[in-house]
Formats: sequence, structure tokens, C-alpha cells
Amino acid sequence: MVVGYSPARIPSVSARVEQTVRLLQRRGYALTPARLGSLCLGGSLSEAEVRWAVAATPELAIAKGLLVERSAIARVSEIRSRANAHNLDSARYLPMTVRFVRALVAAAPFIRSVSLAGSLASGGFRASDDVDLNLIVDDGHRHLAYVAVNVLGLLHALAHRAKPVDDLTRRPLAPRLMTANLILETSQCHPLRRQDEDMAYELLVAQPIFGASAYAEVLSSNPALLDHFPQLADKPAPLEVHSPGRRLPSWLFPAILDGAARRIGETAWRYMQWTRRRHPEALARVAFVRATMRPYTLFDGP
Repeated sequence: MVVGYSPARIPSVSARVEQTVRLLQRRGYALTPARLGSLCLGGSLSEAEVRWAVAATPELAIAKGLLVERSAIARVSEIRSRANAHNLDSARYLPMTVRFVRALVAAAPFIRSVSLAGSLASGGFRASDDVDLNLIVDDGHRHLAYVAVNVLGLLHALAHRAKPVDDLTRRPLAPRLMTANLILETSQCHPLRRQDEDMAYELLVAQPIFGASAYAEVLSSNPALLDHFPQLADKPAPLEVHSPGRRLPSWLFPAILDGAARRIGETAWRYMQWTRRRHPEALARVAFVRATMRPYTLFDGP
């Protein structure tokens, strides 16, 4: 995992812009100068400041409206294509995701917060993608949460069998539609072991749907994250929904069940990895995402 730089180690505007571009490219994204300015390491910049930094940095270029390293210009068309698809597809998937989260938190009372993550949050979503969710859960319930997301996700996906798929989202019964990107127990958040720029960016672009107060508590317990992105201090939650009126009782899910949930979840996860054995690009993408989430990934045993 690449550990990020604090703003104190990125003294100039040009260096901040360049480091932000590299952070985005590790995740497969690129942004317009205006959008990158709003998400820049060390705090927001104007579009004019970003364009000045590009002019002063030979390694950077603007291609098809996106800011990238010159070495990545060949990928701009693909990235632009994803951005255009996002504008078309996200409008349908956002309300679908909100409905799913309402059902998830009603069925799983140990979930304290759910945030939209991945391509749907970052602006590169297309219909063949799955929807990534970040969760904060009660201690001793990480694997129960993983199983809950996948069981309800499968039931939800049965109604969307016509959804386009790729090598990552293809499944035997129904497409992979909802997936747990990051699951944190409450005690793991206060403080987080990860204080680098990649974790700070993950929290910056994620959009709380449920439990925004729990999300805000994570930020207040980890002020070092704001050193990377001061924008976190004023993070809005426009998608937030209220707690459902009825949730299953917590006593149905004692922490002792988490061990059995781990075995079930790990078996299912390894099976899905086996089904991708002939798709090295899909396996590489899974490996990259898991690397960005460590040490919080599930199923990292031998």
C-alpha cells in the first residue's frame, strides 16, 4: 500500500495537483481541472490554479478535458467513456441503492453506517458495474454484515437479471449488484490504523446513506485524515435516509454467530474467485481493491 503525503510534505500547488492526479490514477480515475481542484490534496483549489499547475508541471497534461499524467494519455478515452456512462446510468442506480440500504439496515440492526463507495460515488459508474458500499458495524459483527449484504444483495439482484455484466459482476444465479467494499467494526474506527491519503480519499468521496453521525464520529476521531483533505470537515450527506421505523431486534444476532458467518462468507468468496480463474484482469482488479483496503480486508488467511 502506498502511504500518502501530508500537506506539509507537499508544499507547492503543483506538487499537490500532481500527487492528486497520481492518487486518482491508482484507482483508475481522472477528473476535469475544476473537479480535481475541489478534491485536491491539501484543500480545494480554483480551476485557474489547477491549470497553472499543469502548465508548470511537464509530467501533467489535459486530454479530452481530463487531467492526467502524460504517461496515461492512452487511457483517457476509456476513462472519458466511463464518465459519460456514469451520467446516463447513475440516475437509475442511485435510488435503487437507497432502497437496498433501507432494507439492509432494517434486517441487520448491527449496522451503524452505510456509505456509497466505488465507481458510483466517484463518477465512473457504468451499468455493468456493481454498487460498492462501505459499512461501520458493531464489534464482533463484520462477517455477519458481509453475509447480510451478500444474501440480501442476491435476493435484490434476482429482480435485475437483465443487468449488463462483466467478468467481475457475472454470477451463476443473478448478477453481482450490491457488494461490501469495506466493513469496519466500531472499535477499528477510533482511531483508524490507516491515516494515509488513500484512506482519507476513500472517506472523502464516499457518500453516507445511513448513519451519517457515525461517519462523522470517525472523522472526528481521526483528525490526521483532514491533514490530507481538509474538505472532510464540511462533508455533506445529501443521500442520507432516516433509520427505518422497524428493525429486527439485536438479540437475534449475537456476536457468537460471527464465526459461522465467517466460514460461510469465506467459502462463498473463494468460490467466486474460482469462477474468475480464467479472467486474469478481473482477478487483478479484485487484488488491487483488496490491497487498497488492507488491513481491513476480510478472508486474508492462507
